[in-house]
Amino acid sequence: MGKNDEFKDGDAKKGANLFKTRCAQCHSVVESEGNKIGPNLHGLFGRQTGQVEGFSYTDANKSKAIEWKEDTLFEYLENPKKYIPGTKMAFGGLKKGKDRNDLITWLREATNK
Repeated sequence: MGKNDEFKDGDAKKGANLFKTRCAQCHSVVESEGNKIGPNLHGLFGRQTGQVEGFSYTDANKSKAIEWKEDTLFEYLENPKKYIPGTKMAFGGLKKGKDRNDLITWLREATNK
């Protein structure tokens, strides 16, 4: 992997804006808000795919059985349907590594509050 296709810390402020414009319509990071169209992302880091209580996942997502962390999110967010074939997540992905770095940096903070 080259420098543009692996996770490195990004700009959390830019990541917050990306979440607001590209993710917040389907996901929340606030523990008390529950699931939306997509699962709640509170406690995301260290959790396995398909594990949020009360959310109806596809079998593909449940059986992927990877742990969400910086490198797995970096690959997933580039093209979710390629990373988990059969996922119902309609998001096309963030093609720019910098955008994924920024979003993941913000998510790392925001999902553990």
